[in-house]
Amino acid sequence: MQNQTNLEKLNTRVSQILQEYHNIKGENEVLRNELVQEKAQKELKDQEIEKLIEENTKKDLEIEEIISKIESIVG
Repeated sequence: MQNQTNLEKLNTRVSQILQEYHNIKGENEVLRNELVQEKAQKELKDQEIEKLIEENTKKDLEIEEIISKIESIVG
């Protein structure tokens, strides 16, 4: 590099920067895709949690009804 002109040095550096840019751009795209997948998985888990909460609430109501019936029979 000692014998390179300033223009050649600049050209080399610009090429390096462009290569770094393309590498980072590719990494960014990979991370973006992973983020989209993670968000989709989170949404599925949130839906499953909501479904389980609803089922739990229904079971609680059933238990309360059974307790009321038992109390009415015993009481």
